[in-house]
Amino acid sequence: MNLLSARHWVFDMDGTLTIAVHDFAAIKRALGIPQDHDILHHLAALPEAEAQAKHAWLLEHERELAIASVAAPGAVELVRALHARGIRLGILTRNAHELALLTLAAIGLGDCFASADVIGRDEAIPKPDPDGLLQLAARWGVAPGELVMVGDYRFDLDCARAAGAFSVLVNLAENPWPELTDLHAGDCAALLAHLA
Repeated sequence: MNLLSARHWVFDMDGTLTIAVHDFAAIKRALGIPQDHDILHHLAALPEAEAQAKHAWLLEHERELAIASVAAPGAVELVRALHARGIRLGILTRNAHELALLTLAAIGLGDCFASADVIGRDEAIPKPDPDGLLQLAARWGVAPGELVMVGDYRFDLDCARAAGAFSVLVNLAENPWPELTDLHAGDCAALLAHLA
């Protein structure tokens, strides 16, 4: 894929458009989740009452983080540049939809994403499952191969690969998953420079 001609971009949020602040080990300790378990998968397997209580705690914890979000280097400039070109923009996050909107507002990008194009953990099977990307492709009327997925973690790359989308890894000095990464950029500023 030629990135310069790509018209449909999807971003992970935490750690990609924002500086990563989630302390997953501390969250797991607070919720009594073994350190080697995925938080969302673990909560999904709990009895309903226990899962609801733990999801409520997680949502409140994440709300505080969302309000205090800080944009990652180059993220605002990259998204604004794509938005100015008329590129269709989406968010695919393992966070909650309402908190994704709060985060985007906090970093000054709320006007660049339609609410319906922000997909959280309650609207799609969480990454690494490709469900959210496939939903966006269907909503936008394009083949999944026309999507660019930008993220900072393996789940983002696995999701892109499973959907057939182009994968871009940012905010890591080195690329630990070359077999899953179509393009590695040090950060969003470097990715924007690549598009210049």
